[in-house]
This record gives sequence, C-alpha cells and structure tokens, in this order.
Amino acid sequence: MTGERRPSPDELAAAVGSSVPDLIGPGLRVLFCGINPGLWSAAVRHHFARPGNRFWKALAASGFTESLLSPYDERELLDAGIGITNLVHTATRSAAEITPAQLRRGAAGLERKVRRWRPRAVAMLGLQAYRAGFGSKGASIGRQPDWAGGAQLWVLPNPSGIQAYYPFGRLVAELEDLRAAVNDPT
Repeated sequence: MTGERRPSPDELAAAVGSSVPDLIGPGLRVLFCGINPGLWSAAVRHHFARPGNRFWKALAASGFTESLLSPYDERELLDAGIGITNLVHTATRSAAEITPAQLRRGAAGLERKVRRWRPRAVAMLGLQAYRAGFGSKGASIGRQPDWAGGAQLWVLPNPSGIQAYYPFGRLVAELEDLRAAVNDPT
C-alpha cells in the first residue's frame, strides 16, 4: 500500500475537473465502470480511493480478489482480469453535478472501449447513472441484455459510502453473481 495519503483541502479543491487514468488492458473478464471520479480519487489519482467507499471490500468479500486491496494496489487488478473506467472522466464534488448529456456521451465512449478491449463483462456501478446514460428507464440491478460486441452488461449498486443505504451483503451478493457469470466457460 505504498503512496497512500490523505489529500489536503487545497488538493481536493484543485481536483475539480481533473481525471483518473483508466485501468484497462487486454484479457479483461470484467470492466467496472464508475460514474465519475470523486475529488479524493482525482487528487490521489486512484479509483475508489475515498475512505468509506466499499468497492475494495466488496471485491474481496465476493471473491474477485484473494485479499483486500487498496486503491493504491489497483494495478494488481489487471493480473486478475479486472479493469476500471468511468462513464464521465471529470471529477466533481458530487455525481449529482453530472448532466444527462454527459452521461449519454460517456455511454457512447464506454461502448467504444468495450469494442476495443473486449472484456467478457461490463459492470456499471450506479443504477440511476445507467438509466440516464443508456436511456433504460426501467432497468434494475443485475444482468442486462447483451450489448457492445457481446459483452455481458451488468448494473450494480454504486459502492460509494454515500450510497451505503444499499446493504453491503446485497452488494457482495450481486458481485458474486457477476463473478460466477464471468467465470462460467459457457
């Protein structure tokens, strides 16, 4: 966990509008797609970095990783066939600052990435962002119809601490279903 640090208030303020590089490459089983980076993540340049975000704990609890990783260990995910991107790449104080038009542009960009990198599955982390970006008003949590070159498309709860009303055990169960689907050779 080298490099782990708490950004200063000035660093957080300066992170508005910046981005976090994609963690993506060939041979992905799953490409996780967040809504957009928060200020903490943008300031430290690592995905899901804010303390209280449940992404890393849920990955470990669901068996996607053998141990609990930190955002500073994120490069290890590529060896496990896991990547991370965002629908909108600019950091904001809150995902509520993102417009529907930005989400729609992000959905088109995600489809291009999926065609290029060909992950087995894409897991969108955030139901409301998925509904707005993909024009699927009636979508619910779970697997969606296949899209973008045959990749499985999943919508999962946002793991942000702000979304903690969604029980951790249910988040882990959804990730377990996704893991089973991408590990199934059929």
